[in-house]
Amino acid sequence: MSGAADARIEHFDVLIIGAGLSGIAAAAYLQKHCPDKRYAVLEARERIGGTWDLFRYPGVRSDSDMQTLGYSFRPWDSDRVIADGAAIRDYIEDTAEELGISSQIRYQCEVQSANFDSLRGHWTLQVRERGELRKLRCSFVMSCTGYYDYERGYQPDFAGAETFQGPIVHPQHWPESLELKGKRVVVIGSGATAVTLGPSLGAMGAQVTQLQRSPSYVMSLPIKDPIAAFLRKLLPKSWAHRLTRYKNISLAMLLFQLCRRFPNFTRRFLRKGVRGWLGPDGELDPHFSPKYAPWDERLCMVPDGDLFRAIRRGQLQMVTDEIDRFTASGIRLQSGRELPADVIVSATGLTLKLFGGIQTQVDGRPIDPAQCATYRGMMLSGVPNLVFAVGYTNATWTLKCELSARFACRVIRQMDRQGAAVCVAEEPEQLPEQPLIDLQSGYVARSWHLLPRQGTRAPWRLYQNYLLDWLTLRLPMRDGALRFLPGTKTPDSQPATERA
Repeated sequence: MSGAADARIEHFDVLIIGAGLSGIAAAAYLQKHCPDKRYAVLEARERIGGTWDLFRYPGVRSDSDMQTLGYSFRPWDSDRVIADGAAIRDYIEDTAEELGISSQIRYQCEVQSANFDSLRGHWTLQVRERGELRKLRCSFVMSCTGYYDYERGYQPDFAGAETFQGPIVHPQHWPESLELKGKRVVVIGSGATAVTLGPSLGAMGAQVTQLQRSPSYVMSLPIKDPIAAFLRKLLPKSWAHRLTRYKNISLAMLLFQLCRRFPNFTRRFLRKGVRGWLGPDGELDPHFSPKYAPWDERLCMVPDGDLFRAIRRGQLQMVTDEIDRFTASGIRLQSGRELPADVIVSATGLTLKLFGGIQTQVDGRPIDPAQCATYRGMMLSGVPNLVFAVGYTNATWTLKCELSARFACRVIRQMDRQGAAVCVAEEPEQLPEQPLIDLQSGYVARSWHLLPRQGTRAPWRLYQNYLLDWLTLRLPMRDGALRFLPGTKTPDSQPATERA
């Protein structure tokens, strides 16, 4: 019976989970560097795009430049530095089609559980594909699910919310039929989503109030890059793209280092930029005066100062206060002020969910990511034959995801050369620990107990440094942490083919 059951299970060399930016990057690198491997991309949703298909609130856009959010192997052709969500989704879809990846994507294929069998050196995934339960098997998994919950965003329990007579909307679940022209809209939040929504709703004819408990640092980016445009006229397309990426990566790293090393200087620099947009009569304090240092939380980027222009035009007002309770007609603040509202938008953040909530086991033993250490920010200690993609907090998502995909291909090729069935990162004893993500953002602080651990030194430390990762991930895999093994139930009792 077991042989007949195995015959009904589809076998692959590699399964990629997720068809967003990182999943399509993983497939592209796998095709290039491991062309002999049979693979499939498993996507739980009905369309490609991941984040950029999920979020459809007004004005949804990138919060970083598209030359680095786009792929290194397929230049972003538009001269717009910041792109809207639909354009990014189209870019992902066009990339998949151009590279022949589209035919390998299986939509409405939700991975529910994954178990690694050390004896045979393979993963068995239980999936629900178009409503039908089935099993898929592979030697290697590339997890490209992102790190937040696609089913629900973070929604605080606001006192009196049930008494409010209008709709309360979370941006992650934006209703297409919501009519806002002439309506009084209160947007709760101060992060990237809130500063995107405010100007967009104002442009739609709404009377918008952005209510924030604590301000964020906001920086304007030009919507078009004149240097990139000049390089495209002067140089071949590939060279212009490469130089523009290097420029943008370097500038982002410089800004991050300035924030970390010279916080007072950077704070004054950022406030001066806001003052320039608001004018001498604009209210800088308290609305743009965060209590934390720059880059303790992510900077909010706005294209061509659209947030500040909306404030100056009277389409948007800022309120910095705390909520006492919702009322039938709006929000009562702790200061006693009442904010009237017809619609309340709760841009209060995300809920983290690692690996898409997939129940993961090794030899039937459940894996809790919080009990694992991260190897190079892309493997979990004790979890074989799996590389995951998570972006940087201080740079664009795609930069780290491409490095993770390239690294996964190196591991797969190394396993082939050594005839190994298992590759596992072994955590050293008494590894000094620190939080994986060094940010004070609410969505991170709420989820520290869910996140894997990291060490204080390489290769167990995620340095949040693209150039350092770019260099070190090209070196031979000889850091003593990876073991390449034949299939075995008890790896420690068998000699490794090589410690890398």
